[in-house]
Amino acid sequence: MAQNTEYPAYCSSYLTYERFDTHEVKIGNLKMGRQNPIIVQSMVNTNTMDTEATVQQVIELVNAGCQLVRITAPGVKEAENLRAIKDKLRSLGINVPLVADIHFAPKAADIAATIVEKVRINPGNYVDKKAFKSMVYTDEAYADELQKIEEKLIPFLEICRQHGTAVRIGSNHGSLSDRIVNRYGNTPEGMVEAAMEFLRICQKEKFDNVVVSMKASNTQVMTHSTRLLAAKMKAENMRFPIHLGVTEAGNGDDARVKSAMGIGALLADGIGDTIRVSLTEHPVAEIPVAHVLIEHALASLPTTHFNSLSPKNFSPYQFKKRISQSSGQIGGGQSPVVLTKIDHNVPMPTPADYLWINDSNLAIQPNQKYILPYTKCPKQDHMFPLYTSSEWVEHSSNAQGLVFVLCTTETLAKTAQSKTNAKPVLIAESRSTSSIAEWRSVFFELDSLQCPYPVLLYKSYVDTNELSIKSAYDFGPILIDGFGDGICIDSPQSSEKNNQLAFAILQGSRVRMSKTEFISCPSCGRTLFDLESTTEKIKQRLSHLKELKIGVMGCIVNGPGEMADADYGYVGTGKGTISLYKGQQVVRRNIPEAEAVEELIALIQANGDWKDA
Repeated sequence: MAQNTEYPAYCSSYLTYERFDTHEVKIGNLKMGRQNPIIVQSMVNTNTMDTEATVQQVIELVNAGCQLVRITAPGVKEAENLRAIKDKLRSLGINVPLVADIHFAPKAADIAATIVEKVRINPGNYVDKKAFKSMVYTDEAYADELQKIEEKLIPFLEICRQHGTAVRIGSNHGSLSDRIVNRYGNTPEGMVEAAMEFLRICQKEKFDNVVVSMKASNTQVMTHSTRLLAAKMKAENMRFPIHLGVTEAGNGDDARVKSAMGIGALLADGIGDTIRVSLTEHPVAEIPVAHVLIEHALASLPTTHFNSLSPKNFSPYQFKKRISQSSGQIGGGQSPVVLTKIDHNVPMPTPADYLWINDSNLAIQPNQKYILPYTKCPKQDHMFPLYTSSEWVEHSSNAQGLVFVLCTTETLAKTAQSKTNAKPVLIAESRSTSSIAEWRSVFFELDSLQCPYPVLLYKSYVDTNELSIKSAYDFGPILIDGFGDGICIDSPQSSEKNNQLAFAILQGSRVRMSKTEFISCPSCGRTLFDLESTTEKIKQRLSHLKELKIGVMGCIVNGPGEMADADYGYVGTGKGTISLYKGQQVVRRNIPEAEAVEELIALIQANGDWKDA
C-alpha cells in the first residue's frame, strides 16, 4: 500500500496483521523474536549490593509471571555482585535470565557480560557524553566520534560472543548524546540514528545476538521512533528483535493507559518481541498489566477484511492531525472532545463536553451540551440531534446546524455522501474486536471520499475487567496517528468513570491536556529516595496544575534527560538530596529531601505557573 513517506513501509498493511520479521535471539533459556511468543520483562528496584533483597525480588517477579529480569549495575562493584545474585538464584532453582542495566560505565558492561545472560547499554552514554552543550560537528569530527564508539564497542561484543551474552541497545528520548542532538535534534530521527550507529557495528562484526528499543515517556515519540526504527532496519537488511515500553509512565490508571496505547500501537502493527510496562509502583505490579495487554492485543488481531486504501495525508512517523471541518466546538483543529453516555441523572464531577441521553427530561443543566435522538430533540441551544445512518440518508437534506450521525464501516459511505446544509459530526461505532483496523479503515475511506466531517470514536464494552488497559489499546493508537475529533466509551461502569477514562486516554495520547502530567520513572537500584511515596506526595500537591508536565526522577541517569519534555523536574542527585529543574536546566542543587517539595512549589510560583486549587 502506498505511504506518504521517504522510508520503506514498516508493515505490510495498516488494516491487516503481519508480525515484523526478525531473527531469533537467545537469552539464556529464552528464545526471542521470529515467531516466538512475546516475552514479559521487568526490573528490580533493590540495591544491587544487597544480594538477599535482590534475589527475593527476582523470585517475586518470576512467581508473578516475569520471564526476564533486569538489574542495575551503575559501577564495577555492582556488576561484580551480579555473580553472587545469579549463583544464589541458580542454587534455588530459579533459572530466569538476568539483564544488567548499564549507563556511563563500559567497564561494568564488560564485567556483566561475563556473568549474566544479557546486557543493556544506552548509546546516549556508552561512549558519548551528555552535557546539554551546543556544538557543531564537521563530518570529519563526527566520523572520528563514530570511530571511538567502534573501538569501545567491538571488544565488548567479543566478550559477549565468547560468553553467549545477548545485548540490548536501548535508545531513550532525552538521553541522546550532545553529538546526536546537535545533528538530529531530540527527535525520533535522533533516537533511531543513535541506535543504528551501534547496530551497523554489530552487523559489520556479524554479531546478531542483539535486541533494540526506542523508549520515551511521550507515547507519540515512542510510537513514531519505533516505527521509524523498523523501517530503517528493513531498509538496511537488519532483523533485530524489538523491545517495547513507555518509559517513565508514572503510576495508577494513567500509567496503565499510557503504556497500553504506546505499546499497543506497535503490537497492532506487528512490532514487538518483548515488553516492559514501567510503573512507579512495586515491580510485581507491572507483570499482570503486561500479560493483559498482550492477551488483548492477540485477541484484537483483525479477523474481518477491511478495504485497503491509500491514505494521502497520513505519516506513521510524525504526529499529523487529520484535517476536518469545524462543526461547532468539534473538528477544525480544535482539541478532541469527550462524549459520555448517561441513562439517568447522576452527578458528573468531571464535566463532559457532551452528554449522550435518550430522554430530554434528563437534561437539567442549562450549561451542559447534550445529544439525543433527533425525534426527541427539542429546539434548545444546548441540545443537538442524533441520527442513525438510515435516518440521516432520509432526512439529511432538511437538517440544520450541528448534528450527530451514528454510523459503522458498513454505512459510512452512504452517510458521508448524503447532501446536507448542516454541520454533521460522525460517531464511528466500532463493532469489531479489531477496533484499530476498523477505525483506520473509516478514516482512509473518508480520505478517499474527500469527506471533511469530524469523527468521534465510539465503542461499547460488555464488562469492566481491565477496561483502562483494553480501551487505551483500542482508542490510543488511532489518536496517536492523528485521527479522531473525540471519543466515547460506553461500559457498565459509572458514567463518571467512563468520562474520566476518556479524558485519560486523550491525555495519554498527547492530544488534549486536562490534568497535570506526571512523568515518573519506575524505581531501581539507582534510586536515591522513596520514589513511590514521593511521587504520590507531589501528585497530591500539584495535581490541579492542568497545563504542566512534572518529572519525578530517582537519579541523575533518568533526569533531566529522560523527562525530556517536562516543564519542571524533581531529581534525586545524592542520598537525601534533590535538585530541581525548569525544563532541562538545573535551577536549585542539593536541596534536602525534606524541603524539596515546598521548594518545587516555590519554583513554580516564581515562574508564574502556579494556580491555587
